[in-house]
Amino acid sequence: MLHPNGTWISYFLVIGIRYLLVAGLAFFVWYVLLRKRISFKKIQLRFPSGKDYQREIFFSLCTMFLFAFIPWFFLGHEAMRKTTTFYKDINLHGQLYFWLAFPLMLLIHDTYFYWIHRLMHHPKLFRIFHLIHHKSTNPSPWAAFAFHPLEAILEVGILVVLIYTIPVTKAHLFFFFLFQMLYNVYGHLGWELFPKNFQRTWIGRWINTSVTHNQHHQYFTGNYGLYFLFWDRLMGTMREDYEAKYDEVKGRLRD
Repeated sequence: MLHPNGTWISYFLVIGIRYLLVAGLAFFVWYVLLRKRISFKKIQLRFPSGKDYQREIFFSLCTMFLFAFIPWFFLGHEAMRKTTTFYKDINLHGQLYFWLAFPLMLLIHDTYFYWIHRLMHHPKLFRIFHLIHHKSTNPSPWAAFAFHPLEAILEVGILVVLIYTIPVTKAHLFFFFLFQMLYNVYGHLGWELFPKNFQRTWIGRWINTSVTHNQHHQYFTGNYGLYFLFWDRLMGTMREDYEAKYDEVKGRLRD
């Protein structure tokens, strides 16, 4: 867990090692260990090239530097930390708030992500901020944080939003960013982990899936959400072929 008074290198090591473990384990299990047995269930049946993996890993490592620097800058110095809403005693705002803060952080992040994501798809901004990430038209787990440095700054900007809007502890930030990493890797996994017909259930209609985000990488339009589909459905940016694609992927049988 990141220590508020830690050095930049300690932040980098924690974040970097965690990413290598999460993305690396997902890659090993789905792309190496189980590849032959489950390849027919891959959302896009083809596999990325070796150059794709190399590019994704390189830019992910660059992202880790920025993902370490920003929290270190705001939380690693007592003078700067005092300007934020960061607090240490979980009883300061009560146990109820402590637990409710987690879903609140997800809702804030989902809103933040949707709108900066759509902004980066503006023709005048796309090549500058977002093209590197979209070079992964058929993403692997390593694409989860394969961002141009300018996009990486925008992505980690959610930390600044959180620590200047709602009270947060070290535990909030640790588990929130761990969940964010896990969900990003799932979104770029290339396989759908939710069950058949999940997208038609009362909760599944509002949950972002690996199929949803894979379509975004493949076609570049629609499906801009991160955790949820509220904004996509409200703003009319949900791809019309999403449910059919989900059915097709989950309905495949081994030849």
